[in-house]
Amino acid sequence: MASAAEQLASNLNFSTFAKAEDLKKRLWFTLGALLVYRLGTYIPLPGLNPEAFAQAFAGQSGGILGLFNMFSGGAVERMAIFALGIMPYISASIIVQLMTSVVPSLEQLKKEGEQGRKVINQYTRYGTVLLGVLQAYGIAVGLESGNGLVADPGWFFKISTVISLLGGTMFLMWLGEQITSRGIGNGISLIIFAGIVAALPSALAGTLELGRTGALSTPLILAIIVMVVGVIALIVFVERAQRRLLIQYPKRQVGNKMFQGDTSHLPLKLNTAGVIPAIFASSLLLLPATLAGFANSASVPSWATTIVAALGHGQPLYMVLYGAMIAFFAFFYTAIVFNPKDTADNLKKHGGFILGIRPGERTAEYIDYVLTRITVIGALYLMFVCILPEVLIAQTGVPFYLGGTSLLIVVSVTLDTVAQVQGHLIAQQYEGLIKKSKLRGGKRGR
Repeated sequence: MASAAEQLASNLNFSTFAKAEDLKKRLWFTLGALLVYRLGTYIPLPGLNPEAFAQAFAGQSGGILGLFNMFSGGAVERMAIFALGIMPYISASIIVQLMTSVVPSLEQLKKEGEQGRKVINQYTRYGTVLLGVLQAYGIAVGLESGNGLVADPGWFFKISTVISLLGGTMFLMWLGEQITSRGIGNGISLIIFAGIVAALPSALAGTLELGRTGALSTPLILAIIVMVVGVIALIVFVERAQRRLLIQYPKRQVGNKMFQGDTSHLPLKLNTAGVIPAIFASSLLLLPATLAGFANSASVPSWATTIVAALGHGQPLYMVLYGAMIAFFAFFYTAIVFNPKDTADNLKKHGGFILGIRPGERTAEYIDYVLTRITVIGALYLMFVCILPEVLIAQTGVPFYLGGTSLLIVVSVTLDTVAQVQGHLIAQQYEGLIKKSKLRGGKRGR
């Protein structure tokens, strides 16, 4: 039998959306905030020569700068005040999350509920400032080392660059929090989503132009479109897939009444690590090419040049290492974000148990057993989605990079946003039902 929430979700329609005034306000606020973000990606840093930087960036777009440019919505390519994007905040969040599994005091804060989360969030903000200052200063020094990129090099340019880039990151962090609280949620994810989606029209137009000029054949373009649709369908299926463990709660007596035992499910996502393994693997593999691009070609040893060439997009060594690192980070990050022992302790505390499994340590071992095996499937799925574009580049010579990472982010954020909108609509229907029941009760009382 369907639950009340499922019945309400099935009854959602356009008339329900039209009556949801609060949801419409949240949607308009979210769109306005994302528009502000997009405008900020076109405001250049003071003291920089945009034309000279565009030429210098063209030679580095295949490295890690291209990855950051994708996440920042093209702000790195234009070296705008939002060039750092939200990446320092994401990096600080991941670092703090990793430290909560190593530092006992942070692990204790994580278990203290809302108050502990506020302290951890504050640590994350401090980490964002520190990483932002270091990255912004590194960018300022790198810009000054370029020929003709900076009109007046010196400490004034360094300080103004650090303040501008750090201010842009902190503003985006605040904007993401506002979207989460006053918009439709997932503020940080929506900012990254908007940056990636903003580049899709130009990428599509460029692909069609290549087809018009004959650089790409029409069957190949159609095959790419079919492949993208198929990969999107696969991502939707896997991201929504769960392994549900049946949890049984025993009968309990409250006063003179005996309540029957209840059952529920412990959902384990097939891809618990999300898109983090792909981002980590891409960043680490693109780092050597980026460093070699900034270095003087005469000072780079021949063996280093050979390694950098072997780690290029579409190369066999790159694809092997890419897949291996994705698998490693999938297991590593899953172990960080999900603790079977804590889950088993919480079930035991509330009287729940898995049928046929003894509560406590045996339950933790069983959950870890199941989680390890579904993570194998999740890692293979991530490897397939991320390596498929590399195979396409190697076999067909497609002159653009169709990133599996960007596709994962776009589809995942879209699914989360749709779920948030449905949650608001269900809450609206619940409120309507409660008001109707109160009115009926008042009429009967009269």
